Amino acid sequence: MPSRKPKIDVESLLARLENEFGRPRMIARFDPIEELVSCIMSQHTSDANSFPTFTRLRETFTDWQDIVDAGADRIADTIRHAGLANQKSKNIVESLKRIKSEFGDYTLEPLRSMTLVGARDWLVQLPGVGPKTASIVLCFSFGMGAIPVDTHIFRVSWRLGLIDESIGESKSHDALLKLVPPKDAFRFHVLLIQQGRIVCRAPLPECTKCVVQDLCPWHAKGGPEKRRTELAKNRLKAKEKSAKRAVGRRLS
Repeated sequence: MPSRKPKIDVESLLARLENEFGRPRMIARFDPIEELVSCIMSQHTSDANSFPTFTRLRETFTDWQDIVDAGADRIADTIRHAGLANQKSKNIVESLKRIKSEFGDYTLEPLRSMTLVGARDWLVQLPGVGPKTASIVLCFSFGMGAIPVDTHIFRVSWRLGLIDESIGESKSHDALLKLVPPKDAFRFHVLLIQQGRIVCRAPLPECTKCVVQDLCPWHAKGGPEKRRTELAKNRLKAKEKSAKRAVGRRLS
C-alpha cells in the first residue's frame, strides 16, 4: 500500500498537546541494561506489578553475572509476581549472555555509536525484545529519537491520519520515525500517550474535549458516531445472547 502524506503538521500537533498537558520532561530511570530487563519484566503486566518485582530482582542478586549464574529457574522464582515468569526469566538470562558475548561485558554502551535503526535491529534479535522494548531502551536510556509505540500512541496516530490503521503497532514504529523529527520523539511519545489515556480513549473518545479535533480526519468522517453505533449493536447482541441462554437454562 503506497504511503500517504498526513495532513497534520507534527510540530503544530505537539504544540497544541503541550498547551493542554504541559511539556514532557525526560527523566532517566535506569541505565540501558536495567531498562532492558525492566521492560522484559513489564510485558503483559502492570507497572504496579513489574517495578516492585524488578526492584526485588536487583536487591536479591549482586550484579548481572550473579543473575546469569543463578539461572532461569531461580530468576523465575524471584520475579513470579510479574507474570509469565518462566518465559521472562529465560529471556532475561539469555539476553544477558548474548550481550556479554557480543560486547565483552554487561553493557549496551556500544549501541551509542550505531545508527538508531542499527541499534534497534541489534536489540530486537535478543529473546523477548520487540520494537517497543528496543525503542524504550533507546529513547529513555540513550536519548535517541526512537518512538516506543503502545496501544494509545497507535490509536491516536491512526485516528489523526498520521499512519494507516492496517499496518499494526509493530510496523508503526518505522512509519512514525519517518514523520517525527528525532528531537521530537520523546515529546511525541509522552504527549500521544496522554492524549490516548485522557481524551482519545479506545471505547469512546471525548471529542468535545479534544484540542486537535479540527485536525482529525477520523472525527470528520464520523468515526466516533460509527463507534457509538457499533458499541450499541454489540450491547444489544450481548443482551439477546444472554436472554437465549437464560431461556435454555429454564427449559433444561
